[in-house]
Amino acid sequence: MSTFKISMKPGERIYINGAVIRFDRKTSLEFLNDVQFLLESHVMQASDADTPLKRLYFVIQAQLMAPQNASETRGLFDEQIQDLLDTFEDRAILHELKNIDRLVKETRFHEGMKALRALFPAEKRIFDSIETSFPFEMVEPQAAMAG
Repeated sequence: MSTFKISMKPGERIYINGAVIRFDRKTSLEFLNDVQFLLESHVMQASDADTPLKRLYFVIQAQLMAPQNASETRGLFDEQIQDLLDTFEDRAILHELKNIDRLVKETRFHEGMKALRALFPAEKRIFDSIETSFPFEMVEPQAAMAG
């Protein structure tokens, strides 16, 4: 069994097995067994889940933060991961998505989220390349009809 120690700042929150804990002073926590936790700095707001990988991250986060609803969010995760596996062509990304799927199925949400965060830059590069490959201008429907 390995231990895991983290330091918390005053006012910082951590989500542990669905519970939200806030610290009033600087402190350290040492986990002596397996525990599901999420640091406040890694919590994604719904408005920031604006790409396919970020939406998947948000679903995993929901499983970790609200374990009582995990069965509902599990189905959503399964749908999204399958869609991503069917869509991405990059072998490295596909390999990592399969790893993330395995981690989540093993309820190793924290590790899955960490692996997913590492894919965000690759996803951004893909979207940036698509944007520069297919530049287009938005034309107002009324203006197009008038021409």
